[in-house]
Amino acid sequence: MNHMKHRSDESLEDYLETILYLQNKLGQVRSIDIANEMNFSKPSVSVAMKNLREKEYITMAPDGYISLTENGRKRAESVMERHTLLSNWLISLGVSKETALTDACRIEHDLSEESFEAIKKKLPSL
Repeated sequence: MNHMKHRSDESLEDYLETILYLQNKLGQVRSIDIANEMNFSKPSVSVAMKNLREKEYITMAPDGYISLTENGRKRAESVMERHTLLSNWLISLGVSKETALTDACRIEHDLSEESFEAIKKKLPSL
């Protein structure tokens, strides 16, 4: 049985994580900020924002500012926690920061909750 998420779910998680990161960094987030941060085209970001709105992960104000809903924030924080923990763990193993960040991004989507929790318990707090 295949428990892996669809690529579209991974992509939406990456968007949610980016929105959370940008909210923390900039305070307010617009589509152009996301496009610039992720190096994606504005049309791609617009499609993703529509999908996130339909899934009720974000709201968009009339002035174009994007906010995470409670569900969106929870999902984004979960992805960010995985990313941070996994990248720090890989760096602690001697992996270069650039490779660790890239690999953590790949792993964070496919790793089961059970495996993630087991890793989290065994790791010294990083």
